Amino acid sequence: MTAIDYLIFGIYMVGVLAIGYYHFVRNKDTEDYYVGGRAIKPLYVGLSVGATDVGGGFSIGLGGVGFLMGLSGSWLLFTGLVGAMLSAVFIIPRIKTLDAKHKFLTYPDFLRHRYNKNVASVAALISGIGYLGFTGAQMLAGAKLASATILPKGYFGLSPIIFSLLVIGTVTVLYTVIGGLKAVIYTDTVQWMILLGGLLFAALPAALMEIGGFSVLTDELPSEFFTLTNISLVTFINWMVTIIPIWVIGMTLYQRMYACRDEQHAKKAWYIAGFVEYPLMAFTGVLLGMCARVVFPESEAEMALPRLICEVLPIGITGIVIASYFSAIMSTADSCMMASSGNFVNDIIERYFAKNLSAKASIRLSMVATMVIGVLAVIMAAGFETVLNAILYAYSFMVSGLFIPTLGAYFWKKSSSAGALVGMLCGGTFALLLLTGATKLPASLEAIGLDSSIYGITLSAITFVTVSLLFPDKKSS
Repeated sequence: MTAIDYLIFGIYMVGVLAIGYYHFVRNKDTEDYYVGGRAIKPLYVGLSVGATDVGGGFSIGLGGVGFLMGLSGSWLLFTGLVGAMLSAVFIIPRIKTLDAKHKFLTYPDFLRHRYNKNVASVAALISGIGYLGFTGAQMLAGAKLASATILPKGYFGLSPIIFSLLVIGTVTVLYTVIGGLKAVIYTDTVQWMILLGGLLFAALPAALMEIGGFSVLTDELPSEFFTLTNISLVTFINWMVTIIPIWVIGMTLYQRMYACRDEQHAKKAWYIAGFVEYPLMAFTGVLLGMCARVVFPESEAEMALPRLICEVLPIGITGIVIASYFSAIMSTADSCMMASSGNFVNDIIERYFAKNLSAKASIRLSMVATMVIGVLAVIMAAGFETVLNAILYAYSFMVSGLFIPTLGAYFWKKSSSAGALVGMLCGGTFALLLLTGATKLPASLEAIGLDSSIYGITLSAITFVTVSLLFPDKKSS
C-alpha cells in the first residue's frame, strides 16, 4: 500500500466513525438504539441485511472457498438467497403482524410472547453466546486482512495476526460502543455499495488483467473449478442446514424486521438482501479467490484474497477497497455485538437483575455489555484458525438449539413451553459438546462428515415434539 492508500483508508474510517457518533447522539431511547425507530426504508435495510449476513467475514471466507473449489464455492451464499426468500414468504408476515401489536425489540421477545419468560431467557443465552462467536469470526477476518495489508508486521513480540487482532478488535469495539442500529444500517448501506462495487468493478477486472485475462484463469486452474459440481454432497448439506435456519432465528435479522415500517417494506428489504448475496457477491467473491490462487498458489486459502487486493489493485483503489472491507467487518461485528448485547441486557439482565431502568441507563448498560462482549470476542477469535470455521461453529450452536422450537412457535399449535425449553437445551448443548470435542459420535457417523448442527437439530426435534405432547401448555390443552 502507498501513502495515498493509507490516507484514503484513514479518511474513510474517520468518516464511518463520525456517522456512528452522529446517530449515537440522536438516539433518544432503546427503540432508537435497537430497532432504529421502526421507520427505516427497505433499500437501506436490505443492503444492511446483506452486509451483516455476508460482511467481511464471509467475504474473506468466500475468497477462501473460491481458492479451494472454484465456482462451486458460490453455493455458500446461495444459502442466503434461499433463506431470505423463505423468510420473506413465511416468517415476515407473521412476525410483523405481532410486532405491530406488541412492539418487540429482540428475537426472544417473540418467544416470550409465544411461550414464556424461561424459554425466552434460554434463547437469549444461546443467541448471545452464538453471536459472541460470530463477532469473534469478524474480528479474525479483520486481523487476517490487516496482517496482509496495513499491518504486515507484528510488534511487541506478537505475531502479525495476533497484533492485528488486538488493533482491529480495539477499533471495532470502540465504534460499536458509540453506535446504534440507525448508525449501523446507514453505514452498512454505503459500505456494502462500496465493497461490492469495488470488488466487482475494480478488484476483479484488475485481478484478471494481472493474470492475463480469463483465458489464463481457465488454463491455470483445474477444469472442475469452472463447474458448480465441485463440491461434495456432505459439504453442500452442511452449508444448507447450518446457514439457512439462521434466517429464522437470527437476532440481527429480527432487529431489522422490526426496523421496517410494515410487512411490505420488510419483504422488499429481504428480496434486496437475497439478490445482492446471490448471485452478485457469491460469484464476485469466488472469482477473486480463483484469481488469487493463480497469483499466489502457495498462499493459505483465506490469506490469498487480501494479498491480491493489496498487491494487484491500482493506487487509490487499494485504499478504498481495503477500507470498505474493514468497514464491512466492523459493521457486521457491530451488528453482532449489538445483538448479543440486546440478548443479555434486554432479555436477561433487565428482566431479572435491573428492572425499571430509565432509557438513558439502559443504553449505558448496553454500552458496557457491548464492551465486555467485544473483549471476549477478541479472546475467542485468537483460538480459531479460519474465519469460515468460526462462523459455521457459531451458526451451528445457535441453529441446533433454536431452530426447531422457533419453527414450532410459528407453525405448530401444539408446541409447548416445556417442549421448547427442553428442545433448546438438548439441541444446543449436544452441538456444543460435539463442537468442543467433549462428546464424540460413533466412528460410523464421524466418517460421514455431517456437521454437528444436523445432530443437534435432530435431537432438538425429537425432544421438542415428545415433551410438547407430554406436557402441553395449559392454554392449548
